[in-house]
Amino acid sequence: MKKSNLWSLRLGFSGKEADTIEKLGLEKFLKKSYESKVDKQLPEFLNDDPKTLAELKELREAIKNADSETKKKELKKAIYSGVEFRRWWINKMRTDEFPLRENMVVFWHNHFVSTSQKVKVNYWIYQHNMILRENAFGNFKELTKQIVKSNAMVKYLDNVDNKKDKINENLSRELLELFTIGIGNYSESDIKNGARALAGLNYGEDGAVYRKRIEDDTDKTYFGKTGNWKADDLIDIIFEQKAIPYLITRKILEWFIYDNPSEELVIYYGDYFRKKNFEIEPLLTKIFLEEYAKDNSGTKIKDPLVYIIQLINELEVKDFDDAMIALFLRQQGMDLYNQVNVKGWDGGNSWLTSQIYLQRNNTSDLLCSGRSISRKVIKTMVEEGGNSNTEFEKIEVKIDFDTNGTNKTVIAALSNRLLFKVDDSMQKDMENLLKYDFDPKEEHANFAVIRLFNYISKLPEYQLI
Repeated sequence: MKKSNLWSLRLGFSGKEADTIEKLGLEKFLKKSYESKVDKQLPEFLNDDPKTLAELKELREAIKNADSETKKKELKKAIYSGVEFRRWWINKMRTDEFPLRENMVVFWHNHFVSTSQKVKVNYWIYQHNMILRENAFGNFKELTKQIVKSNAMVKYLDNVDNKKDKINENLSRELLELFTIGIGNYSESDIKNGARALAGLNYGEDGAVYRKRIEDDTDKTYFGKTGNWKADDLIDIIFEQKAIPYLITRKILEWFIYDNPSEELVIYYGDYFRKKNFEIEPLLTKIFLEEYAKDNSGTKIKDPLVYIIQLINELEVKDFDDAMIALFLRQQGMDLYNQVNVKGWDGGNSWLTSQIYLQRNNTSDLLCSGRSISRKVIKTMVEEGGNSNTEFEKIEVKIDFDTNGTNKTVIAALSNRLLFKVDDSMQKDMENLLKYDFDPKEEHANFAVIRLFNYISKLPEYQLI
């Protein structure tokens, strides 16, 4: 696979940035990615959703006292908002000129997990998502401070139940275990005293605020330091600890390049991250430029997001409903805004179970045959293993190939942009599919190349980048 294609998949969600990477060079591509503008316009579907605490209270009271028909109407509205939320975000991933920012938002979304299923307030989930977007390339310590004080996180990790006379340790524990330094680098005493410092941090208008009545204003000892610590103080102290850079550098390497990065690499980049005062942009630049220079293709299993967006992009499907992408992701175990637990998606081998592999192959068959994905189709694929007499809406599909080439040049071009390696057996299979007498100018040449692409998309090697 050409490096530009490989890194287009790693830094974006498909191969469509390959030409830009080749033209600009990786360093300039990264610079333009960092400079990409953040759209702060509130999505239209959130216009009528409650945004203030008073509006939330009013809506909850209205639903509580409503008849069953009104309750059903509100439930439908919530479901609609959930679908539109996913459409809105997936559209950004697919259409941004430099999609690295959105890829980082997905990364942070899976690091600072806060699900819509539990939070239940769309506007808070949107605020959480925008904090990740605006700080995607910023400072890790500052991002952590903002997320801990978001209404979504306070709700998701039950800090609303954390009061000076009734401590809840959830947020304090995950701040250490999953968000910053990881298991083995703190004590149970740190968790308990951290929870006391977070007691009273509750919902606010634009983010969580301390409530005097339920906060703990006594001294706490945290990592050996004693004082009347609050949320920001805890994070400042955590970021003084020796182990702080390594959990996040490991996760970044796993997200972009290696399912199993070496400990040596984790420490090497982690030490650099500390030197750069936890600034994310220089860390990413160093990782990407140094790893780009190496031969490391085939070290990571594509996540469902990359798989489906690449598939649609390669087949040049127009006007594809982003809600169907969201539905596919949910069936593959990558439901946006709704990870199974606070640890987030496991990644790695979990993206290639036999069930997930079957779903991917069925989806490729479906799209390559010019049929659309629908809710009913995906349900059938899951429940019946792909055997269905369902009526499908036809869609136009085509593959970009050289109409002046031969079967071997077309095979080589597709291999170079889609497969990290090709052995003799695969080459023979591809030449049997696209025979020596293939005429690229013939009326049905596109269908022959799509058959070849369909074969390639089912190979184990296609699942790796």
